[in-house]
Amino acid sequence: MSRVEAQPVLSIRLRVNGKDQAVRIPSYRTLLDCLRSDLGLTGSKEGCGVGVCGACTVLVDGKMISSCLYLAVMADGAEITTVEGLAADGRLHPVQQAFVDHGGFQCGICTPGQVVAAKALLDANPSPSEADIKDWMMGNLCRCTGYYQIIESIKHAAATSAAAGKPAAGGAAGRP
Repeated sequence: MSRVEAQPVLSIRLRVNGKDQAVRIPSYRTLLDCLRSDLGLTGSKEGCGVGVCGACTVLVDGKMISSCLYLAVMADGAEITTVEGLAADGRLHPVQQAFVDHGGFQCGICTPGQVVAAKALLDANPSPSEADIKDWMMGNLCRCTGYYQIIESIKHAAATSAAAGKPAAGGAAGRP
């Protein structure tokens, strides 16, 4: 019997982007692989596989995590938010719209993680300074931009939401 065959298959339940999901997975499956392979949510990307690039950032019960390091079984019973879960009623989330409007993305590999991390930032701090943005986003790497457009996109999302009198992101979030 091979090592893979000896691993138990477990049933877990998740609430992903507002929808209840039940999946049977091997105990070693990462949350990223579960989201992409088992649930077909391919927005989150694997950039580095070791939790340092931020491309796989999702929210688990409102907290940012690197889903390439997080075992799916650890998320049993949790509320998961991916980049696909931010848009509602056919409209982009304000953070997503700001990234489009202000060029906060290039190739798209890091963009989902950048957007989810920016949402978490604005959940925790609706009016961040530029220093706050840089500090919060330092775990999300991009090889295509000089980060200027990403910072401007986040500033714009915060300002637009403040002008509208509502939180930019909605809900509570935390940084791990």
